[in-house]
Amino acid sequence: MTGAEVSVREVSTFCPLCVSRCGARATVVDGVFTALGPDPSHPTGQALCVKGKAAPEIVAHPDRLLHPLRRTAPKGAPDPGWQEITWDEALDTIAARLRDLAEAHGPESVVFGSASPSTSAMSDSVDWVSRLRHAFGSPNLLTYMELCGWGRFLAPLFTFGEPVPGAYLPDLDRAGCILFWGYNPSVARLAHATATTAALRRGAKLVVVDPRRVGLASKADPWLRVRPGTDAALALSLTHVMIENGWFDLDFVRRWTNAPFLVRGDDARLLRANDVFPDGDPSHYVAWDEVGDRPVAYDPAHGAYSVDESRLTLFGKRAVATADGTVTCRPVFELLAQECGRMRPEVAEGITGVPASAVVEAARTLWESRPVAFYTWSGLEQQSNATQTVRAIGQLYALTGCLDVPGGNVLFPSVATNPVDDASLLSQDQRAKALGLAERPLGPARFEFVTGEDFYTAAIEGRPYRARGLVNFGANLVMAHGDSARGRDALTALDFFVHADLFLSPTAELADIVLPVTSAFEAEALRVGFEISEAAQSLVQLRTPVAAPRGEARSDIQIVFALADRLGLGEHFFNGDVDAAWQHQLAPSGVTLDQLRADPAGVRVPLTTLHRKYAEPDGGGPRGFRTPSRRIELYSEVLASHGQPPLPQYVEPLTSPRSRPDLAERFPLILTGSKSLRFCETQHRNIASLRGPAPEPQLEINPATAGERGISEGDWVRISTPLGSVRARAKLNGSLDPGVVCGQHGWWQACAELDLPGYPPFGPDSANLNLVLSQTPSDPISGSSPLRASVCDITPLDAVP
Repeated sequence: MTGAEVSVREVSTFCPLCVSRCGARATVVDGVFTALGPDPSHPTGQALCVKGKAAPEIVAHPDRLLHPLRRTAPKGAPDPGWQEITWDEALDTIAARLRDLAEAHGPESVVFGSASPSTSAMSDSVDWVSRLRHAFGSPNLLTYMELCGWGRFLAPLFTFGEPVPGAYLPDLDRAGCILFWGYNPSVARLAHATATTAALRRGAKLVVVDPRRVGLASKADPWLRVRPGTDAALALSLTHVMIENGWFDLDFVRRWTNAPFLVRGDDARLLRANDVFPDGDPSHYVAWDEVGDRPVAYDPAHGAYSVDESRLTLFGKRAVATADGTVTCRPVFELLAQECGRMRPEVAEGITGVPASAVVEAARTLWESRPVAFYTWSGLEQQSNATQTVRAIGQLYALTGCLDVPGGNVLFPSVATNPVDDASLLSQDQRAKALGLAERPLGPARFEFVTGEDFYTAAIEGRPYRARGLVNFGANLVMAHGDSARGRDALTALDFFVHADLFLSPTAELADIVLPVTSAFEAEALRVGFEISEAAQSLVQLRTPVAAPRGEARSDIQIVFALADRLGLGEHFFNGDVDAAWQHQLAPSGVTLDQLRADPAGVRVPLTTLHRKYAEPDGGGPRGFRTPSRRIELYSEVLASHGQPPLPQYVEPLTSPRSRPDLAERFPLILTGSKSLRFCETQHRNIASLRGPAPEPQLEINPATAGERGISEGDWVRISTPLGSVRARAKLNGSLDPGVVCGQHGWWQACAELDLPGYPPFGPDSANLNLVLSQTPSDPISGSSPLRASVCDITPLDAVP
């Protein structure tokens, strides 16, 4: 070798750009981060997607924000007049404005926002943002929960009392059958895709429900092409076939669900022991003992009946003598079967578009190829019937009896840590002020998550009070939520708005102060568990910086701690010492920061997975589930008490050609959307290696539908909805139903390196799909917007850019 020696380092790390958090190896040449590749020794490192491989370009991109900025022009001005300021100026201004708002209007008037931890590196720091929010006194976190998380984490609580499949993850390594519903792991979670491919090689079956035949759907047996928004009808139909053919785990259903509970025929309430027995406990439920031909009580405190569950009936009318006279009662399971019976495969075919034979085939596969592991994604969450859809699929899964068994959906153990968000810092009085709680008391606000719809209403209309401030970490709200113009108006109406990000997004353009953030590869971050398997959960890793911070950029955690100090909340943030905070978090694990810094590949903490944890003894009975009855609740009293159907039901999408015949003539097509392999939601279209193969926004359309409209492959088209129109390039896709088209959200950035244009977020030349998608009519429980099931028409676009 001649000349100076070249220094090459290989650093163990992981990529946090999406929920897959793939294990990786970073190459650093003479101090410059040059490449990121997979690390097969890491439990999530079998492959790395193109987004992860583009990490060096993201770090080095010339458009990165490098200095704090302050707006000098009024909101709405064509040019914000950005002025560089120091960090001290920025932090002092932010703290002063937030204190003023809290003193004048209450801390609840300030909303804290975050990009989704599933599709950004905010998984590094979102819990610390919540800690800051709690310490400040705000019950409002704006982080897309109704669009990306409700169906996996919160809606399942009404059925399982647990986040299934959000925390009870698919045990893909041992599954006999894998069910992916509204989920394409090839673009959403690569670690699931590689594990599924391995499972198929060893003979596992795969059932995929998706309007598009993409990714692993091409390997599915069967693939069910469901009409967007009708997933609940399909789930009910599958359940009907399983019940009709006896393809369900009878013992599990009797012992671990509330299927045997009797429902009164007069008022549709669950029968209670004090209705039947003179000294009956009103908290006890009642089932029917088929052997003794009598009612028997169930004690939820101990999770036990007065007879063995094998004696309980699941079908049949029973005339029960009550204090109100004789009342005809039926078991929950019979009512469930009756409800599902309305969705026979032939009926469901006319609603969903899935052939009746395919419904039967899928039900047979789910039963005969058990254990079943399943996962769902935002395809189910962005619907006007999101909660009942999730309930219907949860009901279907319960019938398989595969919860928390090897090869099913398993709650893998986790390394012990101290919680970070410290909910005790927020009083109950403040928690009760969460935006949207009064309108949807069972929805995201119950858990302090604010929907986009409720935030916009509070900012613009002052209901239930005016949202006046926003502290936002990376969430590109106007591009990610429906009704972008209303989002713009909401952000403009705020008294004060601070935004932290890598790039100046359309949302950041509306801020008063913008803060530059390091990329995920320029700052340390702690990860405890990787949520794929037992081995992945056992890994604790401190991500090593592989590049120096650009300009004056700081990590999100550094910004949170500095802001806490300026607000006088430093005592809750270890007086600004991030290392001390991490040491506190790690204390129960026995792992130290010194260990983690010495080994960038991470430290493994031995864990052992126990199955069927619901059957473990607990207080004189089995542990059961975290529901009011300690059983999987096929019938939900919680929902019934709030006027919602206690059994899962199908409701036609509230804006479809069938439900809105007044719109059908002008907008005869169903518009859905999909994630892109190359981009993290609204990010990274300015990255040349990612943008090059996908230079323009696309709309997938069936060739026959395109031909009827005089549209050819690659033509610019106009996507028109009741809210307006945007543009895209036509991409012909013969796997789509002729009545369905599929668009992409998130298009705004230009890519100067390839001379590819950006698109305005608003106006007639926009390619912003969410500009023409409404937040309403939303799911009555969660407020989920119908972004995946709306109406539109497609026409050729005469003028091209």
